[in-house]
Amino acid sequence: MGKSSRTDPKVAVLMGGPSKEREVSLSSGRECAAALRGEGFEVVELDAGPDLCARLSEIQPDVVFNALHGRWGEDGCVQGMLEWMGLPYTHSGVLASALAMDKQRSKEAFRTAGLPVVDSVIVSKADVAAAHVMAPPYVVKPNNEGSSVGIYIVHESANAPPRLSADMPDQVMVEQYVAGRELTTTVMGDRALTVTEILTEGWYDYDAKYKPGGSRHVVPAEIPSDIFDLCMDYALRAHRALGCRGVSRTDFRWDEARGAEGLFLLETNTQPGMTPTSLVPEQAGKLGIGFGELCAWMVRDASCDR
Repeated sequence: MGKSSRTDPKVAVLMGGPSKEREVSLSSGRECAAALRGEGFEVVELDAGPDLCARLSEIQPDVVFNALHGRWGEDGCVQGMLEWMGLPYTHSGVLASALAMDKQRSKEAFRTAGLPVVDSVIVSKADVAAAHVMAPPYVVKPNNEGSSVGIYIVHESANAPPRLSADMPDQVMVEQYVAGRELTTTVMGDRALTVTEILTEGWYDYDAKYKPGGSRHVVPAEIPSDIFDLCMDYALRAHRALGCRGVSRTDFRWDEARGAEGLFLLETNTQPGMTPTSLVPEQAGKLGIGFGELCAWMVRDASCDR
């Protein structure tokens, strides 16, 4: 796996970085670093700054554990640098990471694979502010950010279009809103783990995802077996359609009044959170895979040319 004769490889855990999800990434990275030390690995924690390439050259890790979230760390950029340096790394490779981060292009891949996605368009922020670009209810969100950063729900009763914050990008996605239940499924390697239902008071936003008590998870989800099986099947097919590697997590919305026709794939996350409140470690735990064991598996799964 690496250049040294050590029994256990030296692992550099990348965390932090310049994205809007920096704080979550720091939390994920610290948790993963601690778990890997508990599994016997030599671990170096590395806050990913402009000197990342030089720092990695100094450290000379055998494996890079990518705990970055959001742009640069999740969109193929850091993956390309690691490929260029010849350093094996965890999670998805350059193309899958870039595809998954671009919500519109990943939807095109899902449609080609026969997976159900909701209608959406990419429009300018100015057009969204000027008038409804589709009949409410709809959702406005950045096309290439994760973790529910900058999401606006425009309800059916809304007379005026949303007022978007200044930090929203010039081009945004406007997506048909699907009422219903929030479901998610983790894929680990070549198998789907289970289905979680996420219960919140309102939208499953940044606080609901990352603040203790922000949401309640029902694992396994108490849903009909055919819907459960579809989530498992769709998540694995989405993982493969994008060419993902390692661990991914696919999110769904299910309108139970419509049965199987009401299940829609929202997006696939190639760098899912690995914090104490995160969904992936919780799902793995339900299958008897401890947090340390999960992190160690990801290190052993690492490679180049992903």
